[in-house]
Amino acid sequence: MNSNHFTLILSCLACFVAAAFAQESTNKNKFRQLHTELRTPNVYRTASGAPGHAYWQQRADYDMKIELDDANQRVLGSETITYTNNSPDALTYLWLQLDQNMRAQDSDRRKIATSKITKKMSFAEVKRLHYDFDGGFKLEYVRDGANRDLPHIVNQTMMRVDLKSPLKPGGSFVVKVKWWYSINDRKKVRGRSGFEYFPDEGNYLYTIAQFFPRMAVYNEVEGWQHKQFLGRGEFTLPFGNYRVSLTVPADHVVAASGVLQNPGAVLTAAQRSRLKQARTASEPVFIVNAEEALKNEASHANGKKTWVFKADNVRDFAFATSRKFIWDAMGVKFNNRTVMAMSLYPKEGNPLWEHYSTKVVAHTLRTYSDFTFDYPYPVAWSIHSDRIGMEYPMICFNGGRPQADGTYNEKTKYGMISVIIHEVGHNFFPMIVNSDERQWTWMDEGLNTFLQYLTEQQWDRDYPSRRGPADKIVDYMKGDRKNISPIMTNSESLLQFGNNGYSKPAAALNILRETVMGRELFDFAFKQYAQRWMFKHPTPDDLFRTMEDASAVDLDWFWRGWFYSTDAVDLAIDNVRWFRIDSRNPDIEKPAKQVLAASLPEQISKRRNKELIDETLLEKDPSLIDFYNEHDPYEISILDKEEYREYYQALSEEERSLLDSDFNYYEIDFSNKGGLVMPLILEFEYADGSREVERIPAEIWRLNNKKISKIFSSKQKIVKVTLDPFLETADVDVNNNYWPARHIPTRFQLYKKKQKRLENKMQRQKRADEMLETTNGAPPAGEMGKGNQR
Repeated sequence: MNSNHFTLILSCLACFVAAAFAQESTNKNKFRQLHTELRTPNVYRTASGAPGHAYWQQRADYDMKIELDDANQRVLGSETITYTNNSPDALTYLWLQLDQNMRAQDSDRRKIATSKITKKMSFAEVKRLHYDFDGGFKLEYVRDGANRDLPHIVNQTMMRVDLKSPLKPGGSFVVKVKWWYSINDRKKVRGRSGFEYFPDEGNYLYTIAQFFPRMAVYNEVEGWQHKQFLGRGEFTLPFGNYRVSLTVPADHVVAASGVLQNPGAVLTAAQRSRLKQARTASEPVFIVNAEEALKNEASHANGKKTWVFKADNVRDFAFATSRKFIWDAMGVKFNNRTVMAMSLYPKEGNPLWEHYSTKVVAHTLRTYSDFTFDYPYPVAWSIHSDRIGMEYPMICFNGGRPQADGTYNEKTKYGMISVIIHEVGHNFFPMIVNSDERQWTWMDEGLNTFLQYLTEQQWDRDYPSRRGPADKIVDYMKGDRKNISPIMTNSESLLQFGNNGYSKPAAALNILRETVMGRELFDFAFKQYAQRWMFKHPTPDDLFRTMEDASAVDLDWFWRGWFYSTDAVDLAIDNVRWFRIDSRNPDIEKPAKQVLAASLPEQISKRRNKELIDETLLEKDPSLIDFYNEHDPYEISILDKEEYREYYQALSEEERSLLDSDFNYYEIDFSNKGGLVMPLILEFEYADGSREVERIPAEIWRLNNKKISKIFSSKQKIVKVTLDPFLETADVDVNNNYWPARHIPTRFQLYKKKQKRLENKMQRQKRADEMLETTNGAPPAGEMGKGNQR
């Protein structure tokens, strides 16, 4: 090898190492673009985040006949599915979801469930270990449109139906299925669907969903989305039209997705008249009142009625049925349309439910519509069953039950209102903006929780929202990194499901709206996303790209930090240094220096030497004293003044103005201890008590993600600096957010091992009123404390 070859190899190697080092260094920057994380734009999904010109999605229409076996708590059904292939692909098989098979005795869900024995376990926990319930689908047949058996295979919660010939693009195929399954008692087997039993009456309240074999989604992102249903990752479904006949006991009242098609066959004339009146009412109108519900409760009719519902352009169907239901309703106007907001609830839900439910539904529809699009469906139901919260198109199941005496605490009241807002809000995400729940919990739960927070705050200025504000997520974000997942984690693999899928994305969106983008830019971009993807299937990429496309705000750093990492926000004020311009005017500077010197503490050695050294050599021998021993460094000489005059005259007017401005300059050092870069929100408090807030974009960290310094100027003296004064960035340690330093104590509670169960405030007030009645308004004798005795 000659020297030229060797030199060339070394040169190439050096270039390679330099490029690799530069690439590694660049890739660690918090502001690098998300090009490697996001899918390549194409004709189906554009780089702007909008559906492309060749976007397509499949369609599945259903005609179902369903019967409720109230005696044995079973659902029996048959369906005809018309599946339309709008894709450019020929399909040789179809996949259907059998979600009830999660409750089959041999389900993977049961096998992978983990548990531990602790020193104290409840009876309910141990009972669940022994509860032998088989709730899986029992298929009687799978046929084509000509009633010929179709070859199929069931793999846990998925069923593949093999086609004799490929289903070509633009073609349709009919699948017929007949099945039944046993309904779970939700008290014993938790779930989104099931029944609540009332043993004193022998009555059941059914909230039924995932009750039929449903088509899986086929698209250009996942192919067939047939990830098994293990209980957490919810549902991914195509849109279609439904016609469903529900046969139930004759004394039952039924609510379902869609519009009732045969009110004359199932409602009395009086009930139909009330329903018509409710369309224009400003307050909820009872369609089935409490007296009628009590009568139904006791009847236990032997006959049956069939309620027929039609739901257009929905992704799913659910229903509720019971003889216990009270029904109220009111109309909500959207331009020239009236949407019926309605509630069904047993007497056990009152007085909360008759007072709040339907008004909460109406409020939710209006508020969500303001931030997205006008609610497009004709009805929205809120159904009450104990301890539940689950959503489906046009119908949702909600908990929030008062005590048996009709009283309730604040937690129950606001919990009920919040769950209704949340579940009704799911009509928008994911029932209309139809994201892939099986893959990404946060895309519907997080966005919906964010809008839930906005809706709660428009219900009551002092609403005790549990999620949404940045400070509500701090405890989670400062936890052990080993117990936290990135938001961009598959639904079945999330750690701390509620915090990750609901709280953190909701807080992130609120931070975007309030701190990073501002309300005007955020609200426009968010509405663009909702309207672009209504009745379509968006991905996270489509949301991320739309928010940037509609706002001209580069948010790659934000998505990367908040959604792809487990970093926390912990920005700190490390140091503050105060500066003033040296005016070089001896009349100003020398006295100032003299005052400063006099204010400095005396060195410890000098202090002690005064006491321990009787006489220095200079004191013994004055002949050693010269000019420098007697010179006053703070004396202003004529030469000092002349030098200043010459200096000042040489300055321009602008420079003289700056020199005479008398500004204070503060150099502040900041550090990023948590990893997440965020804007700097600073509040300055001045000597006169006034305050000023300065907002600095997150891009201040772009060249150094860990440490930065910035100079601030002010006419007034700054006495206090606060970082994140309004708790808007989810900073996990506010103790390092102050100058001068300030420490906030964390409080702990003392308690006794045995605590008396507290009354709720309504029960306490009721007892106080009864006590006053018995004592004619005077305190009971002998119970007045010493502090009240005269």
